[in-house]
Amino acid sequence: MEQHTLAAEITQTGVGLHSGVSTQVRILPTEAGSGRYFVRVDLPDLPIIPAQVAAVSQTVLSTQLGKDEVCVRTVEHLLAALSGMGVDNARIEINSSEVPLLDGSAKVWTANIAQVGLVSQLVNNQEFLAVTEPIWVYEGDAFVCALPAPETRFSYGIDFDLAAIGNQWHSWSPTVELGNASASFAAEIAPARTFGLLHQIEHLQKTGLIKGGSLDNALVCGPEGWLNPPLRFANEPVRHKILDLVGDLSLLGTFPIAHFLAYKASHSLHIQLAQKILDFAGS
Repeated sequence: MEQHTLAAEITQTGVGLHSGVSTQVRILPTEAGSGRYFVRVDLPDLPIIPAQVAAVSQTVLSTQLGKDEVCVRTVEHLLAALSGMGVDNARIEINSSEVPLLDGSAKVWTANIAQVGLVSQLVNNQEFLAVTEPIWVYEGDAFVCALPAPETRFSYGIDFDLAAIGNQWHSWSPTVELGNASASFAAEIAPARTFGLLHQIEHLQKTGLIKGGSLDNALVCGPEGWLNPPLRFANEPVRHKILDLVGDLSLLGTFPIAHFLAYKASHSLHIQLAQKILDFAGS
């Protein structure tokens, strides 16, 4: 079986969405079978946090991984970029507790990965998760599910009262679009930026969140429309939700062959689905 790691290291600096802290990230090649994992280089003993479902410690407005008292937050865009570009093994050194938001998408990460390229790695055995029956998680009318399918596909729907967003759906398959999974991800999903609703911003700031948020790293929508157009896609918000889903499900290690279908879901529901997939695989 074949895996991939980076051909050279990547260094990127930016501000965390929720912490507002400037952070440096170094992504290094690592050996086959080691997976994707974070290293807190700002702490004694350089604690390692694996990018795995079992390490998820919080899912409020982002996905946080933790081990003991050590954590790293807002990992979903970077992990989506790595998995979407085919990087199976990566050592992610970070000198703070939150991954930089950059422009609010995974565009910078995918461009960096494409620039350095990948190296093939041979492994003797690689486990693949199989979805042989529908697996569902829901909360009210929001849901996310994994359906048996002949190919991997991600489909998402959102519905907002604000006219500029409204009801949007998008479907993307890494195995079909453009005939090249990494190029397809980089063009169709990675550039979609995170978005927020104008009427929620003050409340989020009062609760200590989005300290690093700005019109430079997030789309903001109000009753009159977008505060910082133009959009990169007509349906950029729902494409960003696919980006989040890809990042969260990357914690499975490899994507099962399945149709992942979500509607009005959240990081919490994404992670609950990932855990259910693991539970089914182990039963």
